[in-house]
Amino acid sequence: MAIDYVKKDKIAYITLNRPEARNALDPDTLETLGKTWMDFRDDSSVLVAIITGVGNSFCAGADLGTLIPRITGSPDGLAGLVKGEMAQTFQSALLRQFEIWKPIVAAVNGFCIAGGLEMLLGMDIRIASENAFFAIQEPRWGIFPAGGSTVRLPRQVPFCKAMEILLTGEKMDAKEAHRIGLVNYVVPQQELMSTAEKIARRIADNGPLAVSAIKKSVIECLSMSLPDAFEHEIELATPVFKSEDAIEGPMAFMQKRKPEFKGR
Repeated sequence: MAIDYVKKDKIAYITLNRPEARNALDPDTLETLGKTWMDFRDDSSVLVAIITGVGNSFCAGADLGTLIPRITGSPDGLAGLVKGEMAQTFQSALLRQFEIWKPIVAAVNGFCIAGGLEMLLGMDIRIASENAFFAIQEPRWGIFPAGGSTVRLPRQVPFCKAMEILLTGEKMDAKEAHRIGLVNYVVPQQELMSTAEKIARRIADNGPLAVSAIKKSVIECLSMSLPDAFEHEIELATPVFKSEDAIEGPMAFMQKRKPEFKGR
């Protein structure tokens, strides 16, 4: 299988497993990854996901030998992929126009290139190994980076750095990615998964209703005016305060014990 998918103790582990192709996304892998994200979204037994890759790559993006020819050879081009038979899995695979309010932790173990970086931009917390590299290389091959990077990258890093990354196609090392705020932490390779798991575990121990509402508020309020955003924040916060979890949390604090959240 090109995607390894394991659920354990409220955490979903998703591993891209095409090391011979630097975990590039061919049509089958793209479809499987899209369905995996849908399953994670819909399964109430898992609260947070960790995604990584096998070998020395996180993800090298679209497979230039299989997926790209399918796009360029289609009468409808990319629009056929985005709106046609693979629309749902394409969007969900790249976390593009796909509503998923559970947190996603990326453990970037190596090359995070093109569609790999575009996918990363849809993830919440990002840990990179010291040997990780990042790039949007589509323009080097005459291709448009249509996985969302022209929309999301300028919103996440300074405009001039976003333009440099998008227009030059040059690789950026993990230290620079951390400096500009593209990733949260840079750690030795041997500490990558343990760091990701530590963060994922901390999130999974929190109140799931609060966590999902916080993520939804952040994402949805980004495109709103401040007055509308503040109003929407209250709309999302209100049902959380009315939940059983909101009673359990403060009670556990007063009783000096770990809260037992039910997600209701």
